[in-house]
Amino acid sequence: MGAIRKCTENFIATVVDDEVLIVDLDGGELFSLSGTGRAVWDAIDGTRSEEAISDQMAAAHAGEREAIAADVAALINDLEKAALVKREG
Repeated sequence: MGAIRKCTENFIATVVDDEVLIVDLDGGELFSLSGTGRAVWDAIDGTRSEEAISDQMAAAHAGEREAIAADVAALINDLEKAALVKREG
């Protein structure tokens, strides 16, 4: 799988306290990410694949690698459906 990048032309994001708020400019949907969700968002830098992000989250957080990978995949899929991120390659 290729790297995942943020589609910065499709959203506005701001950090409030320990939370990132993302407004989808096309659909008007608001995403609020904190904790591990924010860590996944921060890890999306255009160089890491979903697997690499899952590995990073598994190394940083307690839990089974498979469960963490499923949660990462679900969040990335939601962000992709909202056109906030895109898989490269």
